[in-house]
This record gives sequence, structure tokens and C-alpha cells, in this order.
Amino acid sequence: MQEIMKETAKQRYEKLQADRQHYLDRARECSELTIPTLIPDDGFESSSELYTPFQSVGARGVNNLASKLLLLLLPPNSPFFRLSLSGKTKEELEQNPELQSEIEKSLAKIEREIHKKIENLALRVSVFEALKHLIVSGNVLTYLPKKGNMRVYGITQFVCRRDEDGNLLEVIIKESISPVALDEETLQIIGKYPDYKEDEDCEIYTHIYRLPDGKYYVCQEVMGHKIPSSVGTYPKDNMPYQALRMVRVDGEDYGRGYVEEFLGDLRSLEGLSQSLVESSAAASKVVFMVRPNAVTRKKDLANTRNGDIITGQRDDVTCLQTEKQYDLGIVERSIGRLEERMSYAFLLHTAIQRDAERVTAQEIRYMAEQLETSMGGIYSLLSQEFQLPLVQVLMKRMSQSNEIPKLPKDSVAPTIITGIEALGRGNDLQKLREFVMEIGQLAQISPEVVQVLNPNDLITRVATSLGIDTEGLIKSEEQLAQEQEAAQQQMQQQQMMDMAQDVVQPVANNMTKPQ
Repeated sequence: MQEIMKETAKQRYEKLQADRQHYLDRARECSELTIPTLIPDDGFESSSELYTPFQSVGARGVNNLASKLLLLLLPPNSPFFRLSLSGKTKEELEQNPELQSEIEKSLAKIEREIHKKIENLALRVSVFEALKHLIVSGNVLTYLPKKGNMRVYGITQFVCRRDEDGNLLEVIIKESISPVALDEETLQIIGKYPDYKEDEDCEIYTHIYRLPDGKYYVCQEVMGHKIPSSVGTYPKDNMPYQALRMVRVDGEDYGRGYVEEFLGDLRSLEGLSQSLVESSAAASKVVFMVRPNAVTRKKDLANTRNGDIITGQRDDVTCLQTEKQYDLGIVERSIGRLEERMSYAFLLHTAIQRDAERVTAQEIRYMAEQLETSMGGIYSLLSQEFQLPLVQVLMKRMSQSNEIPKLPKDSVAPTIITGIEALGRGNDLQKLREFVMEIGQLAQISPEVVQVLNPNDLITRVATSLGIDTEGLIKSEEQLAQEQEAAQQQMQQQQMMDMAQDVVQPVANNMTKPQ
């Protein structure tokens, strides 16, 4: 801690750059084969030229996977979280069901308000950019200011340190800012420095590090001068800065990219695609050769038009051919296999459709569901490092601005209901469907077999074998007995009413009969 406080943010940034270099080199290689503009080389400007890949599978796969993750993390028209009671509050309200239902109704209203806030912030554009950085480089830093849109910083703009559990210890962001955006006090101080120029952008460093009490200290520095208005502290559950990772590796400060896991296939696909394109261009060149001392003259061939008649022999003229059709066929088949593997990796639905005349919609739907479930490991980390902190920050800010009522501390906890949890609910639904189908088949058993079986025990065993919790799903023997007794009482009351009606009706008829 003392070392951090002694050095400036710029000195700390330059010191931590060495640890980031390996991850940055890998990220640039992955970006070059997918979307080169994401992580360009040092010194890149708007007029600089970028490498153009010979294949588009990488770019299409990154955009497709980012779109799928975006819909899972921020689903439209429905909240991705649920507020639930926790701790002693939950235990106390379990004894009062009526009050609990009212509180849950109020929590649902708060959920809708927070979801409306997320929609108004228009986070999807920034989150989509952040997801592309995560897929390619495995690292991205997001900042949610109190006003304005979410900021996204790539791996080229920040350095960080983590502890053994993966929690952030220190983050330093480097960006350029126009002097016009600085306050007067800061301008007066840095204006005295010889390096300061009014018409050039200044390098501003945002330094964040964890204090011994668990809070995070935040400040900004320009030319070694600390901006007073930027100094502040944030509790851990209210940090607007989130350093996200795609693939977590224990003991490493940075994450690994999803593209890096398939970098070998991408390299092979790029090399083969380049060879096929260049070979096809060479093969498409048409060159005519005329035999020396031939009757047919080169000048006649060059000047002739379609339908003209010239003097010559057919054997005098031949066409130059590369005769590499077989070799190019091998390259093309290899490219097809690589593209198929990459389509599976990036969850492109073209990979699941078999090459046939008739492919049913149910087959495609089933394969698509299997493909989606394979994403479980991808966004399990994002749900904890992105979705949960986002909800906590928004709840804290909305509570301070009285947009939602202030909740007692540790009484309400947000729970993520998309991603892994959504896949779990989908599996539960599939199990319930199988259970209902099994019960339907049991109902068709012949009466002789039913007399031998114990239906209640059989139904319970079927549910247990499918891993279904029978609490509240299957009626207990006491509940069945009570319902049977209530039905018998209702039947007896109906019979008594019918008997009374039969007795009263003749008497009423006699009383209304004229004398």
C-alpha cells in the first residue's frame, strides 16, 4: 500500500505494463484474425491501415456470439434479476404469509423500476462492444457514470492487479482528454508545466486501489497532478468500475479470450483461405500460347473479334493452365472442415443444419437448444462479475435519489435469473414434461395391472428418478383424505337439499292450488 501511495498513477501504469504485455500480444493476434479494429497496434490512428483477413468466419462468429450473450445478459422486455428476501427478514416473514405476499408484490414493483432504469440507460450498445472485447481479448473494463452512457475500455487502455481469489486490488486507466474538459484549477496548475500545450490532448490516469478496510479509493491524475474533484471512495458492492474476464485462470491478473481457445483453427483457416484466394487468382488468368514458326500469327489472335475469320491451325494455339484442380480441391475440403468446427465454436446455426433435402424444424430447434446449453460455462463468470454488480450499483443510486424506497441493510438480495439459472429452469421444465408424459402413460394401464400397483408410491418414485422435488407437486395422503371427506360432505348436503326440494315442492303446489 505504501508503494502505491508513493508513486504517481503514471509510474504505476508503466510499471504494471510489463505484466500485461503477454496478454496484449495474444489479444492482438486474435483481433487480427477476427475484427482488427478492436485491438490495433501501438500508434494506431484513424488514417492507419489495418490487416484485412482472408476469411470472415472469425468476424461473423465474434459478432454472433456477442449478440447471443447480449440477449442472455440483458434480455429485452424482462428483468434479468429477481429481488428476494434474505437473512433474518426471510425467517420472520415465513411465519406471516399474508405480509410476505405484500412484500413480494412491492419487491416486484422495485424490480420493474430498476429494469426501466436499465432500459433508459441504453446499455446494450456499450455492453455489445464490451462483449466483443471479452470474446477476442478476454478482458475489458466498464465504467458506469452517474450521468451519461457506460464507458468501455479495452485491454490496451488499462492495467490491473488481483489477489489469489480474483478480487481487484488495483486498476489504472490511461486515456487522452482535451484540456477544455478540465476544470480551471487543474488548468492553472498544469499550465505551468513545460510539457503542457493547449492544442494537444493530455494523458489522464484514473487510479483505483483497494484500501485495508475493503473500500476502493479512486482519483485522477494529469501530468502528475491529482485532480481534487475526482478523489473519492466506493464500497465493494457499489463500484462503478468493473474489470471483466471471459475465462478465469487462477493466479493470473488478466483473463483469457474465447477466441484464444480456437486460435489454431483460425490460423489454419486464414492460411488456407489465403492460399486458395491467391491460387484461384493465378488459375483464373487466361494466357494463350502460339507454337513457334506456326501458321497462326499472334497479331491476328490479338486483333481478332468475336466471329472473325483468320488463317491458322487449331494445334498452333494452346491455353496455359495451372492444372492444380486436385490440389485446390484438397484445400477447399480442409477449409470446409475448419469452417464447420469454427461454426460450432461460435454457435453459428449453420453448423447444426445437416446437408439434406429435408430438414425438419424440430430437428433444428433441438440442435439449437443443445448448442445454447454449451454456453453455460461462457457466461457463468459474467453473471457474477457483470450482472450482479450492475444491479447493486443501480439499486444504491436509485435508493439515494429516492427513485425506489430505501431498503433495510442485508434484507433484500438480487438473484440473477438468466444465463446458467435460465438453463437450469429450462432443464426443470423438460423434466416436468417428461414426468407428465410418464403419468399419462400410467393412466392408460389396464385396470388389472392398476389393482396390483400402488399408484401414489409409483408416481413418487417416477418423480424421484427424474430428480423432481415433489414438495407441493404431489398431494399427500392427509390432503387426499381431507379432500375426499369434503367431497362426501358436499355430496351429503346436496342430497339433503334435493330431498328437501322434493318435499317442499308438493306442499307449495297444494298451497297455490285454487279452492
